[in-house]
Amino acid sequence: MAQKNIATARSVNRWLILVLLALAQFMLTVDITVVNIALPSIQQAFSLNNVTLQWIVTAYVVPFGGFLLLGGRCADFFGRRRIFLSGLVVFTLASLGSGLATSGTFLIFSRALQGLAAAFMTPTALSLVLVTYAEGHERNTALSVLSAVGAAGGSLGVVLGGIFTQYLGWQWNFFANVPIGLLVWILAIIFIDVDRPDAHQRRLDVPGAVLATFGLMALVYALVQAPQVGWQSLGTLLPAAIGLLLLFAFLLNEARAASPLMPLRIFRLPNVLAANLLMFLNTASTYATLFFATLYVQNILGYSPLLTGLDFLPFGIVCAAAATLTSSLSKKVGYRLLLILAPLVMALGSFLVSGLPVQGSYWANVAPGMLILFVGLGITMVSITIAGTSGVAEQESGLVSGLLSTFQQVGTALGLAVLTAVAAWSTQQALQQESIHGPQQIAAATVYGFHIGYLIEAGLALLIAIGALMFIRSQRSHPKTEIVAERETEEVV
Repeated sequence: MAQKNIATARSVNRWLILVLLALAQFMLTVDITVVNIALPSIQQAFSLNNVTLQWIVTAYVVPFGGFLLLGGRCADFFGRRRIFLSGLVVFTLASLGSGLATSGTFLIFSRALQGLAAAFMTPTALSLVLVTYAEGHERNTALSVLSAVGAAGGSLGVVLGGIFTQYLGWQWNFFANVPIGLLVWILAIIFIDVDRPDAHQRRLDVPGAVLATFGLMALVYALVQAPQVGWQSLGTLLPAAIGLLLLFAFLLNEARAASPLMPLRIFRLPNVLAANLLMFLNTASTYATLFFATLYVQNILGYSPLLTGLDFLPFGIVCAAAATLTSSLSKKVGYRLLLILAPLVMALGSFLVSGLPVQGSYWANVAPGMLILFVGLGITMVSITIAGTSGVAEQESGLVSGLLSTFQQVGTALGLAVLTAVAAWSTQQALQQESIHGPQQIAAATVYGFHIGYLIEAGLALLIAIGALMFIRSQRSHPKTEIVAERETEEVV
């Protein structure tokens, strides 16, 4: 009887851990979108020019993308609970500082601290899921819930941003994180056990950490800057070249280091490399989806920001519902089949939205295709995560989580930069064919650019399905993998 009670208590604790990780995920994903609605009010409050205003976003994105790999590996080396709690404290305090900011400079500094903390929290939260829940249906359910909360948080952030900014002030877009962060910290202290990783005495690969972090930061910075300064400008080419050079040096270092930050043998695990590449393609195609839809609904149809956020809320709900169902579907048919079929659904949705008319409506021309697209997105995101984390040893969970998060972030930055550039170029080409550049002609050319962007997104979704068909392997049994055996052999030596 006592053993049964202990088992029940542990089961309850595991799902309470999922609740607190979901709350943390919700806070992080809301923070990405909630700030966008507040930018005009922030600009007016501090009298910022457009270049400085853009750094409110860039200061968060660059350290977030740059430190993800290091954050995941630190969770393996120094303890997931310790890294998660440390990142949570910094993120909460930085959110408070952002809301209390009295100048644009201080707000940008606080946003950079938020991004840095998020880079350590995000892969650590995923790593905690991997080590808390047994591989199979239990873990897939946890991953589905985490992805569902992330999808809902991203959409709800737009709505909350409109409400906070319009009725409470832009500062509450940051203040709202404080009570959530405090609640998650208390729950984490109570329910997450102290972990003592086997590698706690191993020296951190400092050269690898420096090369990877600054290489990723330089690359993400170049991708974020490209739409503003131009793809052929020195402000884009120089940091991109530096980033690629540093990342190449990082790979050379990892091949030779005695204790590498990212052991290259990790890519011998089935699906790790393929899943990361598919994650890159997925986020490269889907983030621009909402960007184009936002511009269409506000600039072409004339909707207010708050009404736009409310209209986009069903997309997040549908995506979250699809993500939640993915665990059950994966148990029945396997994640490989889902990863082949779900991107086809995404491609269909993108193709439907690509027919946006100038004189259109939200419910007739935007909602149907976007709802279909987000059903496919919810299933695809979870399936990629399941495929990329199956068969991973506990000692490498932070590394694999950091890799997935990094490919996701870089894919987002590159996809948005490239697709917006292609859409803008297509718009310019359409305008050159018109002798009169009145409001109707400009609107038609703008919508034509959206058409091209959505067609490219449909093509990328098809590429994900083809990649899954060719390179993703089903893993029905979970034996001790070759990578774990090799790692143990190295430690003995």
